[in-house]
Amino acid sequence: MKINFLEYKEEVENELSDILSYWRKYAIDKEHAGFYGRINNVNIAYPESEKGLVLNSRILWAFSAACNHSPKKEYLQIADRAYEYIINHFIDKDFGGAYWSVDYKGKMLNGRKQIYGIAFCIYGLSEYYKIKQDSKILDQAKDLFKAIEKHSYDKTDKGYYEAFDRDWALLEDFRLSTKDANEKKTMNTHLHIIEAYANLYEVWENDFLKNQIEELLELFSKYIINHKTNNLNLFFDEEWNSKSKIISYGHDIEAAWLLQQCAEKINEQRWIDEMKKAAIKITDAASKGLDEDGGLWYEYDSSANHLILEKHSWPQAEAMIGFINAYQITGDEKYFAQSYNSWQFVKRYIKDNLNGEWFWGINADHSIMQGHDKVGFWKCPYHNTRACLEIIKRISSVTSN
Repeated sequence: MKINFLEYKEEVENELSDILSYWRKYAIDKEHAGFYGRINNVNIAYPESEKGLVLNSRILWAFSAACNHSPKKEYLQIADRAYEYIINHFIDKDFGGAYWSVDYKGKMLNGRKQIYGIAFCIYGLSEYYKIKQDSKILDQAKDLFKAIEKHSYDKTDKGYYEAFDRDWALLEDFRLSTKDANEKKTMNTHLHIIEAYANLYEVWENDFLKNQIEELLELFSKYIINHKTNNLNLFFDEEWNSKSKIISYGHDIEAAWLLQQCAEKINEQRWIDEMKKAAIKITDAASKGLDEDGGLWYEYDSSANHLILEKHSWPQAEAMIGFINAYQITGDEKYFAQSYNSWQFVKRYIKDNLNGEWFWGINADHSIMQGHDKVGFWKCPYHNTRACLEIIKRISSVTSN
């Protein structure tokens, strides 16, 4: 295919505006503050739905990142709203950390301390600080970092335990969702801890924080990246014995570029070099999950030779970034072509041209997956907003050289 950088960039710039406009128009809960916890595919809100830490933290990150890219008053207003809601309703002022969910009126509903969610709160706060430059915001992000290190860090085998009760007693059920294995350590949480820590390091160059980021990179290199297949191992016991044979194509392609970016943020050449090499290997492994239509399948169970015949929206967003990252490393145009093809797949099957935003995903026959919403506990303006911002930044970098 002929490389058309400017066309790709222009299209995702427009898409970024469309995504953020959707959330500004439909997601604001004017009666009870913050944002609705659930909106269905035809934009009907469920005002009494619970409100999750992940949703609100990702809204904070998305609009802060958009504002850092393009300083617009309407983006800042949503970031301000998300920040105020998180601080007033999610931060546990008695025990530290942040609640997993609150009810529609903003009262604590599930007070468990899920490290995955707290990491996203750090991610959002550190991005918001870049706009506001208010030391109070940075201190709030630092407090969450210190809470994770105090309560979740495994001093014996390194890494982080998954979940705790409100007062930081280790839980027996660690799972983010019922589909997950109930193990003490997971790839997913560690990926988003390092993502959050690296973003925090951009605004707080603390030696201990940097050490923890490097240690996380080492854990990925030693345990989480499967060097036989170049996929990621997903679940582990506390001693880092792998407990899963599932391949998550979306997490593979996300980690391929994100680990490299984390190494670049701490500016450690050893890790930059290692993660660039890993990026190509992981990207090629994730490519095995591509279908003929350009979409990336969701998961594959290697122990049962069973492919989950669904294409969720977020892996397509990560594929857009992961493949263009591989192009930037190698100069091989096949990677750019796949990034662009992933975007074409999104436009054809994932983007809702009638009601706005992206569907959760599609089935093998390209029908829309039922039972999923446009706004929900997990459906947030995070993967797609980030994909747009990363494509814009990366194409600008390529074309300016």
